[in-house]
Amino acid sequence: MKENYDVYQIRMPKGRKAEIKAHADNRGESMNSFIGRAIDETMERDKEGGGNCDGERTSEPD
Repeated sequence: MKENYDVYQIRMPKGRKAEIKAHADNRGESMNSFIGRAIDETMERDKEGGGNCDGERTSEPD
């Protein structure tokens, strides 16, 4: 796995993980695939100029 994947740990407010997992489960996705899809879709939207980032952080900095 180390040869094919990067590992990145994220931090979020308590309860957020359960909310994300429930959403992914309802769509028949793993949390990992949902988060990856969310990142991909946001990056694509940002490239097209449709992203809106107000700089507000919802988690701790790296």
